[in-house]
Order: sequence, then C-alpha cells, then structure tokens
Amino acid sequence: MNINQIRYVLKVAASSSMREAATGLYVSQPALSASIRELEEELGILIFERTNKGISLTEDGREFLSYAKKVVSQYEVLEDRYIAVGRDKEQFSVSTQHYNFAIKSFTNVIKQFEPEKYVFSIHETRTIEVLENVRDFRSEIGIVSYSGSNESLIKKLIREYQLEFTPVMRRETYIYFWKNHKLAKRKNVSLEELKEYPCIAFDQSDDSNFYLTEEAMADYDYDKLIKSDDRATTMELIATLGGYSIGSGMLSEEDAILKGLVSVKLKEEDPLVIGYIVRRGSKLSKYGEAYIEELNKYKEL
Repeated sequence: MNINQIRYVLKVAASSSMREAATGLYVSQPALSASIRELEEELGILIFERTNKGISLTEDGREFLSYAKKVVSQYEVLEDRYIAVGRDKEQFSVSTQHYNFAIKSFTNVIKQFEPEKYVFSIHETRTIEVLENVRDFRSEIGIVSYSGSNESLIKKLIREYQLEFTPVMRRETYIYFWKNHKLAKRKNVSLEELKEYPCIAFDQSDDSNFYLTEEAMADYDYDKLIKSDDRATTMELIATLGGYSIGSGMLSEEDAILKGLVSVKLKEEDPLVIGYIVRRGSKLSKYGEAYIEELNKYKEL
C-alpha cells in the first residue's frame, strides 16, 4: 500500500465514475482500476462495488475511507513542512468560518512581517474542517463560533479534538439584506416577517449535522432555505432573490459599500460567541502570536 493508492481511492470515492476519477488524476482508467484492485487484494477487502451502473463504496470501503482521509491529511502536512520545495520559506496557516475580521487580521500579519520567502495559507471553510485542520496540524489557529443552539456540540468536539477555545467577542443576531430590500431600512425584524423570503446559509451538509452551522438560530425550521458554500454566491443570491442571511452584524466596508449589504437586528435572540482555537498545549509561532494580537483588536469579552 502506498500514498498514491490511498489518494486514488479518495478520488474515485468523490467521483461519479472511474473514468472521471482517472481524468482528474491524469492516469489511464485501466491503470487506475489495476492499482485499486491491487490495494484491495493486499488488504483483503472490497473497497468498491462494481456494477454496470457504476461504482459505489462497500461497508468496508466506507470504513477504509475514514482512515484514508486522515492518512492523506497527515501526509500532506509532512509534505508541506519537510519536502524540499518550500523548506526555506516561512509558513503559517489559519482556518476560519466566514468572518471578514479573520481575513483582515491575516493580511495584517503579512504586512507586519513581510518575510522574504513564505508560504502562508488561509482556509475559509466549513466548521468541521476548521476543527480538523487545527487538530491535524494543517492550521496553527482556527476561528469558530457557537450559539445557544449548538454550544454543547461545539464544546464537545473541541474537547475531543484536544483543542483550546478562547472567546474574543459575543455578537447579537443580525439579518443581512441587499440595500434595496423592503425590510432593509427597519431597525429590527422578526423571523415571522422573514418567512416569505429565502434564507441563504453556508453549507455544512457534508457534516451530516446541521448543528455545526456557523449561523445563529440553527434549530429554526426555515420554510425556504438555500445552502451555499461560497461568499460571492451568497451575495448574489441575497441580491437577486430578495433573500437574507443571518450573521453577527460585522459588515466590512467592502460588503456595506461596494456590495450593497445592510444589517438589521433580529428580534429573536441567539447570540454568537466567536473566538479562536489552538491545539492544547501548543507553542505558537511568531506569526501565530501576531495573529492573535490582531484578533484581540476586535475583543469585546
């Protein structure tokens, strides 16, 4: 078994067909099929069920996949840190839910140090991936939040992943509208008044757990819900469909002026606690320390 075979399995599992996976991996379909069959023979299990309708994971395959993801993730961490390409470059990584202040703090760290050579990365992603990236050393720091509806779950995962959470701010619940929405000039609005409009939420569906949402009111049953995993797409949906999203009310100058968003206080209360996570007992790099200093400029707790 080698790392390429494991990567092949992950690619096939994420593809609709062996042909599609082979194209994405830049290998021939026969070579890909042969490599996976060799792996199955070595392990003594059947990872994929092959039929004339396509391929699907077996029960053994699903179990193998859960371990394979962790192995590849750890290998990539080692690859990034120790393989020759980039070894002479400064490195720093952050994972975050969709918060502008997290990105602003990241850019300020780069401006502060201006290293001669560096490979920095910021991952704006789903809640579970923020937690996993910090746990698995892919990111030094993560930005996450919880509300009353998912506080117990988030705190449980933080404990299980051997992480530490430091709160930075507690934000009331706001609704984001496009500036020409008929409710955009209201001082506050209720969920009942929003029923006729679609709510656009960041997609956490791969988690199979809606309670990992980064928005407040996670347990509310929305009549119209659209899931998006891209900030620009969310803006477009709010603007063109007359929809709304739920957030902390922290609009950046770009959002408020260039993109035309406005925030209106939600009458129902479900405050968000936003903060950062690090690995328990870890020693931060100079970039990590500087990043936390930047985050603390927004501190409200």
